Formats: sequence, C-alpha cells, structure tokens
Amino acid sequence: MPRDDAIELRSAHDDELDEVAALLADRGDDADAVDLRLVAADPDEGVGSVLVAVDPSLPQGRRVVSTATLLRETVRVGGVALPAAQVEMVATMPSYEGRGLVRDLMALAHRRSADRGDVLQVMIGIPFFYRQFGYAYSMRIPDTRVLDIVPSPDPSVVVRPAALDDVAAMQQLQDAEQAAVAVSMPHSPGCWRWLCARDGSAQWVATHDGRVIATARATPPDEGVVLGEIAGSRAGVEAIVAHAHRLASEHGPGDATVLAMDRPGTPVHDLVGPLLAPVDPADAGHWFYARIERPAPVLERLRPVLSARWAEAGLGEQEVLLSSYRSHVRFRIGPDGMGPVAEGGPLQAPVSAGGSGVPPDVLAPLLLGPHGAVGLERLHPDVLLGRQREAMAVLFPPVLADLLTFYLPV
Repeated sequence: MPRDDAIELRSAHDDELDEVAALLADRGDDADAVDLRLVAADPDEGVGSVLVAVDPSLPQGRRVVSTATLLRETVRVGGVALPAAQVEMVATMPSYEGRGLVRDLMALAHRRSADRGDVLQVMIGIPFFYRQFGYAYSMRIPDTRVLDIVPSPDPSVVVRPAALDDVAAMQQLQDAEQAAVAVSMPHSPGCWRWLCARDGSAQWVATHDGRVIATARATPPDEGVVLGEIAGSRAGVEAIVAHAHRLASEHGPGDATVLAMDRPGTPVHDLVGPLLAPVDPADAGHWFYARIERPAPVLERLRPVLSARWAEAGLGEQEVLLSSYRSHVRFRIGPDGMGPVAEGGPLQAPVSAGGSGVPPDVLAPLLLGPHGAVGLERLHPDVLLGRQREAMAVLFPPVLADLLTFYLPV
C-alpha cells in the first residue's frame, strides 16, 4: 500500500520479526516481543497477520517504523457466531509519530479483515485514540476489585500452571460461563496456545483427582496479582483465589493485595462477587471498543436471533427501516421470521420515513451493548427511534457481554 512519503505498508517478512519485536519491547514491554513471536509462529495466524510500516530509506535492519497485528476472533450473539478481528500489538517509533502511520495500518487491517469475511472488529485500547478509526465504546469491561475474603480451600484441590493438554477442559469451563450471557467472545485455538506459553500472564488450572475443575489467568506477582477469566466450580475457584494470595504474600510487593475481575451475568459471578470489595459508585468503568462498518452483513447473520426475539414478543409482521444516516437497511420481520436485509444509500430523515436513526458510531453499542435501543436514545441526541420504538426495543434489548481477550483488560 503506497504513501506519498514512500513508506511501505504491508505484512511483515520473516527476516523483519526481530525489528518488530524490538520496536514492541521498546515502546511497551519485553513480554510483547514474546507475544509477537508466538503469534507469528502460530499456524492459525502466522507472520502474515503482522502488519508493518517500512521506511526503505533507513539502513537495513532498522526499517520497521510502525506495526500492528491482526488477530482472528469470533463474537457470539445469542449463539450465532460472527467472524471478527482484533488489532493488537500496536507501536510506532517515536520519531515517526504524528505521520498517520497507525491510521494507515488500521485501514489496512480493516480491509484485510473485511476481505476474509469479518463483519466487525473489537479491541482494547487507550482512551479516545481508536475512536478516530471508527471504533466505539460498546461493551463494559468488568470491574476489577480487591479480593477482600480469602476462602479456606479444599486441600485435595491442586492449582498448577496450565499445559496444552488442558486447553479442551479450560475451553469447556469458559463455554459454560459464557453460555449465560447474550454476547461473548471465546479464546481462539491459537490464543489458548499462546496463553499457555507466554510469560506476560500465567494460565492456571485447579484439579481434583486429576480432573480440571477451574481455571484463571493471573498477572505476574511482581506486578501485583490480578486474577481474570475465572471459571469453574466453587472448590476450584476457592483454591485458585487462595493460591493467588499465597503467591502474592511470598513474591509480591507491599501488602500482597490480590485483585480479581468480576464476570457479571456468568455463573462464576455468584462465586467471586461475594469475595470482592464493594463496587465504587464513582467508578465510571472501562469499555471494550467495537467497530461495525456495515450493519447489513451483521444483521443478516443475526436473523435467527432477531427472529427469536420478535417471536417471543408476539408482534405482528412489520417492515423495519434502520438508517445510520450515511446509509440504511430495510427488512421485514414477523411471526414466521426475518427476511433478507436490503441495503440503501444515505437517508437523513429516517423518522419521517417511518424508520429509526442510529449513527454509525452507535451501531456496535446497539447490537452488543448494555443500554439497548431505548437506553441509547436517552444517551445520544442523534439516536431517534420514532414510531419504531417498540420494534427497536424488541430487536435490540440491553445485553450483557463477556469477552476473553489476548491481553487482560486490567
């Protein structure tokens, strides 16, 4: 992909991985360089997923000046799998900042994501920055709070580092947790392999009589132990929490406080929630980014989910018109289900046409977020539901989300 300044935007070559790793370590952490090599060597991702900006005017071995990595993900909504992507490991050489390199790498990532059939992108990112590239704060990141209570674990439960042989059991435990929420993102098979191998976090399992009964991730003790992605039975969860406290006391800094991420809406919330300090009402919380460029492909895939919501509400047949102002979609829905989604051009006055208006940067929160159509109308002056308010409330209710990501959002 050419630029006016001759900087090349493309996938990395094998012999450039040392440069990319050095850039990530310099701008972030040594663990980021380890993660890069895990992704680049993985059969499901590979070096082609590593995108780079290369300045050919620089000496050989110092030409990679910016980078981003495009990962494959799956977002599930009501049991329907939506092919998705996540951009991670973004870094730019300081002397090249402010030249639009990340913007161009993100555009390249989005094109490649769309070309392989992805219908949305999700990510964790620094405040505001990625809103410039079409992302919106869409799904709440669970609260991370102090573990106030240390349970007395069953001594027959053993906590140990996870191995590749444990992946199937860990995935089964996570699927059981995520089945309880409307929107979820499991770890990809590749990500499970990286989590068992990386040193930026530790993957643990709790076993009883050799059977995996719980799992969690933990940050390194010298950084202060934070538990995330906790899943499993009460005995296993209690053993993992007690193990985290022992580890923090033996190797951690200061007062050996352990924190944990809650998972609202999942079964493990009932186990972990009572152990955590109260929620601070002044905490506005943090959010996952999501990006939906075209609503039609997402809605088309979600026809079974939207049809089921409509049938449960017992509404009659209706044509639904939804405009993002830049473009619009129409579909019919009734007791027999939802028909195909038709796309159209700009529609600036959808309410006058009997439809609803939702701006592009609110499409992801509409489909994936905790406010629902009616809540978003209260929050955004340009979300206008019009005479379709009842239909929009049924099709797009508030939903809870639970996302498993490569990096813990703590």
